[in-house]
Amino acid sequence: MGAQWKQKGREQSAAQKGRLFTKLAKEIMVAAKAGPDPAMNPRLRLAVDQAKKASMTRDTLERAIKKGAGLLDEGVQYEVVTYEGFGPHRVPIIVECLTDNKNRTATNIRVLFRKGQLGTSGSVSWDFTRAGAIEATPPAGGVDPEEAAIEAGAQDLEPGDEGQTRFITEPTELDAVGRALTAAGWTVTSQALVYIAKNPVSLDADARAEVEAFLEAIDEDDDVQNLFVGLA
Repeated sequence: MGAQWKQKGREQSAAQKGRLFTKLAKEIMVAAKAGPDPAMNPRLRLAVDQAKKASMTRDTLERAIKKGAGLLDEGVQYEVVTYEGFGPHRVPIIVECLTDNKNRTATNIRVLFRKGQLGTSGSVSWDFTRAGAIEATPPAGGVDPEEAAIEAGAQDLEPGDEGQTRFITEPTELDAVGRALTAAGWTVTSQALVYIAKNPVSLDADARAEVEAFLEAIDEDDDVQNLFVGLA
């Protein structure tokens, strides 16, 4: 693991889908602050792509763009707040939140970390590397992922989910590498800035299950946008 944690292996309930749509809409609104045109706004383009893949309706998507860009009277200002700490068994965790109420979020995060240890800024992030991560499916007929990484300008690669390849980039090169892969026939399914753990922790099955339960509880909070975990 060691990068972005995601719940896996579960059918999506109505409540889970609602939380997903809330997170996607918030990301769209924050991204749209830099401009409402996805063609000119890489972060917004990625957020819109993710929303479409999750089957968000066009009306909901367009409303989120307009709200974030300040084109509607009802303005909600979200800001990014990052928390660092340790879960059970000293597993390092970085939590990225998008919130319109930092006091509410801080209170919720403190409660959620009661079975772990909430740290100060820098207490965990020093052991992570900031990078871009792209998951992509190769074109029909197959290609050499290592050659594709070199040609697209990626720094590294590793096996991704469901037969995909995960390309690691410099943070500033994320959009350029994604565009190069797309031009080469790859289908990009996700693209984001992430934190990658330098020294992920290995656990036995029981300890890992305890950490997974801890992470699931955090991920269910509406203000939590991304979880980065140092878990092997």
